[in-house]
Amino acid sequence: MEYITSTGDTFDTIAYRMYSDSELIKPIIEANPDYSDVVVFDHGTKLTIPDIDTTNDSAYLPPWRK
Repeated sequence: MEYITSTGDTFDTIAYRMYSDSELIKPIIEANPDYSDVVVFDHGTKLTIPDIDTTNDSAYLPPWRK
């Protein structure tokens, strides 16, 4: 799936919009390594949003949240 950013988007806001969970940023960052250092996006950046199985969303959480 593709996502076009709006000004001010961050990985956590995109994760919330796409997966209904702001903590599922890891799969989005991994699918878009060229943007892994971006904190706040400008308008118009194309990102790939991978399909994930959110029934086991703990697999995508950082270690301190598991």
